[in-house]
Amino acid sequence: MPLHMTKIAYSAESPADLRAWLESHEAEARLTTRYLPKRHEEMAGGSLYWIYEHALIGRSPILGFEQRDDGRWWIRLAPRLIPVATKPKRAHQGWRYLKDEDAPRDLGQNENAGDAVPPKLARELAKLGLV
Repeated sequence: MPLHMTKIAYSAESPADLRAWLESHEAEARLTTRYLPKRHEEMAGGSLYWIYEHALIGRSPILGFEQRDDGRWWIRLAPRLIPVATKPKRAHQGWRYLKDEDAPRDLGQNENAGDAVPPKLARELAKLGLV
């Protein structure tokens, strides 16, 4: 089972905005990080799960890691956003690991993000211990 990571979609104004940014890259999208994750080898076949409004809303497959000339690292991603069942997730700085068994499922072809609980409602339900 691959290891995944989570990251806040900090510059995205909406999930559609995040999707547009990812899809604007032809071969791969790149994010910069200061350090190579210690468990990067376990992430082969894993994904970066995006946090928007305190909820996991989608994922982008991780293609690998590449060191930049300045010593930082690129997280290389497939340029697509795969919608997942909304799952509450607290905001954090940088990235965090996510085990495969804790990752939300992908939405099916007959499902769309509108079928999932909206992130704000999911957050409130989580505070009440209902999800």
